Amino acid sequence: MTETERATLAGGCFWCTEAAFKELDGVVEVTSGYAGGHVEDPTYEAVCTGETGHAEVVQVEYDPAKLSYEDLLQVFFTVHDPTQLNRQGPDVGTQYRSAVFYHDDDQKETVERFVAELEAEGAYDEGDIVTEIEPLEAFYEAEEYHQDYYEKNPNDQYCSIQAEPKVKKVREKFGEKVAQ
Repeated sequence: MTETERATLAGGCFWCTEAAFKELDGVVEVTSGYAGGHVEDPTYEAVCTGETGHAEVVQVEYDPAKLSYEDLLQVFFTVHDPTQLNRQGPDVGTQYRSAVFYHDDDQKETVERFVAELEAEGAYDEGDIVTEIEPLEAFYEAEEYHQDYYEKNPNDQYCSIQAEPKVKKVREKFGEKVAQ
């Protein structure tokens, strides 16, 4: 059996972020959840208040023989706007912040270098990257109805407007890495 690795990323609504990462060949599983807060076992309702400190995240389990951590970062920084503080599109609040929760020192060094390179090349006209980079202290899996939401609800209006463009962007920009 192949050894897998994990990445935990917050880029706005987890339904949309999950859908984008599920497109990639080498992604074994994507789990929606919560990280970065100070309350144990938070619920969606509690996270939505903004009072638990958690962000909506996805935990991506992937095969490093097919995808690198840097590949995941390229997708992550393409499918959301890392210059928006505590919001993505219509979703506003600290739970929708941009953040990378690293699992080890290698991931920390890689994401810090990656962000520094994006900043140096002026990758975003909108402003500076506000993505938080912090260690993963705890990951809490979101409620079942949030898992695979886009797949289960392809005609949901929110998904059509918010998730669908992210999925299309991954297919267009990262076609060689998309699962067939």
